Amino acid sequence: MTLRDLLTFTLGTGMVPAEPGTIPIADALNAFGEPPLDEWIRRLGTLPLVHQPGERWMYDTAADVTGVLIARATGMAFGDALRERICDPVVEDAPDGRWSRPPAFESGGGGLVSTADDYLAFASALLAGGTYHGERVLSRPSVTLMTSDHLTPAQKAVSGFWPGYFDTMGWGFGVSVRTRLTHLGPSVGSYGWPGFYGTAWYNDPAEDMTTIFIMQRAHAGDQRLPRSHDFWTAVYQAIDD
Repeated sequence: MTLRDLLTFTLGTGMVPAEPGTIPIADALNAFGEPPLDEWIRRLGTLPLVHQPGERWMYDTAADVTGVLIARATGMAFGDALRERICDPVVEDAPDGRWSRPPAFESGGGGLVSTADDYLAFASALLAGGTYHGERVLSRPSVTLMTSDHLTPAQKAVSGFWPGYFDTMGWGFGVSVRTRLTHLGPSVGSYGWPGFYGTAWYNDPAEDMTTIFIMQRAHAGDQRLPRSHDFWTAVYQAIDD
C-alpha cells in the first residue's frame, strides 16, 4: 500500500454499499463508530482488505486514513494541522452547536465547517494553479497531479457505485476528474466533488470557471444526489440564459 493508493482511493478498503447483515466486512466497517483516530486506525488494521491495494477505487475510508497519516506526520491533531496550514481563521459555532467542540474522530473525509466565500477561495486557488491573491499555496505541478485522472481502465471497469460510474470521469487526489464531454458540460479536465451535506464545487479550467453550489439538503444515503450531470447541465443552461 502506497501514499498514492491513499490519495486515489485505491488502498484496498472503503465504503461497501450493502444492507445490514448481508456483507460481513461492511458490517464490521460500519461498527467502528467514531473513536479517536489512533483507536480507529487500530480497529481498521484488524480487518482484512476488501481488495488488493491498487486493484480498484473504493470511496471514503482512504480519506480518513490520510487524516491519520497527516496527524502522525505533523505530530499534532489532524484538526490542528488543518487549522494551522489551511483553514485559519475558522468559523466559530454556537456554544452548544454541533461543531463547537473538537470531535473524537477527526475525519479526513468530512466535517469541516466554512463559508461560501472561503470555499470559493479554496477553489479559486486551485484554478489559478496554486496561488491566491499573489501568494503561492501549492506548486503548479502539485495542482496538476492532484487534478489529473489516475485510475486505469482496469480499475474503472470494476469500481464505482454502479456499472458505468467511471464512463465519463476518473479520480485524482480526492476529486473526480471529467474525462469525456457529455451534453452541455463540464469540459474535459474539469474537477471537483459534491459533498454529503448539500455542497458541490467544480473547477472548469477550459472555461476559467469555478462553481460553488450550496443547498440545505443532504444526500440522505443516495450518493447520486446531486448528480454531477444534472448539476452541470443546470449551471451551463443558466450561463447561456
